[in-house]
Amino acid sequence: MQIAVVQMTSQPDIAANLATAFERLEHAASSGAVLAVLPENFATLGCGDARAIARAEARGEGPVLPWLSRAAKDLGLWLVGGTLPLPPENQPDAKPRACSLLIDADGQRVARYDKLHLFDAEVADSRGRYGESSDYDRGHTLVVADTPVGRLGMTVCYDLRFAELYLALREAGAELLSVPSAFTAVTGEAHWRPLLQARAIETQCYLLAAAQGGTHPGGRVTHGHSAIVDPWGRLLSVCQDGETVLVERRDPANQAAIRQRMPVMRHRRFTVPRLRGDSESV
Repeated sequence: MQIAVVQMTSQPDIAANLATAFERLEHAASSGAVLAVLPENFATLGCGDARAIARAEARGEGPVLPWLSRAAKDLGLWLVGGTLPLPPENQPDAKPRACSLLIDADGQRVARYDKLHLFDAEVADSRGRYGESSDYDRGHTLVVADTPVGRLGMTVCYDLRFAELYLALREAGAELLSVPSAFTAVTGEAHWRPLLQARAIETQCYLLAAAQGGTHPGGRVTHGHSAIVDPWGRLLSVCQDGETVLVERRDPANQAAIRQRMPVMRHRRFTVPRLRGDSESV
C-alpha cells in the first residue's frame, strides 16, 4: 500500500527530463511504492510548441508515451504520468489537451484524464499573465480508476481550486486523488498547502500532490512543496524545492474509520453540480 510522489525541476530537454524522472521512479520502486505520481509537464515543461509535441506523440513519433510504458513495466510501478500534451483520441491534428495518463505495472494504459480547468490568470510574478487556453483545449470528462492501492480520482494543478470536482470524484468512489502540478511561486506560497488540506478534509481522501519546484527557463519559478496528505488533512510528507521523492503508506482501515466516524457525504444537503459532458469510471 505504499504510494509515492515525484518532484522535479524540469528543463527544456525532454530526454534529460525523462532520465531524471526514471531515476526518481527507481527510488520510489526501491522504497516499496506500488503507485507513483509525476508532476505536471514532467517531460515537456518549456519545450516549445505543445501542438507539435502532441501531434508527434499521437502519431507514435514522440518519446514520452513509449517511455511511460517502458518505465512502468521495467520498474513494476503503476504510474500517473503527470501531464503531457495530447490531442483528443483519433484527432491527431486537433488542439491538444493537458493529459494525465494512468499506466499499470505491465505498461498498459488504464485511464486518461484531460485537465478540466485551464489556468488563465494574472499573477504578480515576472511573467505576469498565464494563458493556458492559448495552447490547450479543456477536457470534458471526470475520471476515476481502480488501482492496487485504491480507487484513484484524477485531477491536475488548477483543478485544485474547484471543490465541486473533488466532491464529484468522492461521489464516484475515489479513495485517493492525484494532483500533478506546476503552481507558480506566488500562488503556491499563498494557497497550495491550504487547498491540498481542504480537498483532503472535504473528500476524506489521500491527496498525492506531485509538483514542479524550482527555477525554469525564462525566469519561471514554481512553488514545489510536493506533498502526500491523508484523509484527516495531515501532511504525511512534504518537501520544498528541488528534485526528490516522497513515499508513504496508505492506511485503508484508518481511512474507513475516518469516514465512518464523520460521514460527511451522507450529511451533505446540496448536490454536486453535474459536469457538462460525460464521466468515466474504469
